[in-house]
Amino acid sequence: MPVNVRSNNSEVAVSVMRLVKKYKDVVAVNDISFSVNKGEFFAFLGPNGAGKTTTIKILCTLIRQTSGNVYINGYDTIRNRKDVRMSIGLVFQDPTLDNDLSALENLNFHARLYGMNRESVGERIDHILDFIDLYDYKDKPIKLLSGGMKRRLEVGRGLLHSPSVLFLDEPTAGLDIQTRINMWDFIDKLRKEEETTVFLTTHYIEEAENCDRIAVIDKGKIIAIDTPSELKKSVKSKDGNVPTLSDAFISLVGREVRGEAGTAIDRMRELNRVLRR
Repeated sequence: MPVNVRSNNSEVAVSVMRLVKKYKDVVAVNDISFSVNKGEFFAFLGPNGAGKTTTIKILCTLIRQTSGNVYINGYDTIRNRKDVRMSIGLVFQDPTLDNDLSALENLNFHARLYGMNRESVGERIDHILDFIDLYDYKDKPIKLLSGGMKRRLEVGRGLLHSPSVLFLDEPTAGLDIQTRINMWDFIDKLRKEEETTVFLTTHYIEEAENCDRIAVIDKGKIIAIDTPSELKKSVKSKDGNVPTLSDAFISLVGREVRGEAGTAIDRMRELNRVLRR
């Protein structure tokens, strides 16, 4: 039986110390250390291939680190994998719902995987379906739901077993701009009502702007960790303009963050256009 290994700080939800992950000669995560406080909205911001998803997989016990220590809710991710998994929720970058099942059936299957109490699980599922505004669609097959509905259901599934930390790995990738805005309204609501620590990975600068703190990561290394406002203050203004988070990122990394939908500046312009409607 594994020894229960816990960190001592009860106010810290995620603690990472000198984390390294190598794939043969490739260093995907290069000696990073950071912590996330309970109730915090924390983001990893970086381009594709920066090491964001690899780090998330280690934190969620899906892969093992080469070296370093990770504690989630005080539990060691190697020695106490089951305790870690029971205390976290995870929304993957790629869809993982069973398209042939209904929303209700997907949630029931998740509840069985987590060994949730059969007497109370029905009430919890009803609450989640109501919370994500899908109660009226609970019996519809997943393949008939919109992309935004599917994403909300995946977040709701991640919350079903009442985790204290919710990991969101590029949760809005592939969604149109309006659906992304609605998705973030929903996530803001869940933070307030569920009091959940949220750990986000993204290459969308405008999404990271809403976080309490941001870790800028590139080529497997953390370049900076601070609040959005402090990161912007670290950049000298140009032509009298107020520095943006994009300016801070370019200053730190040396280039714009590019993702699957164009540059961060392009996406910011699109977001502003939608918000002005």
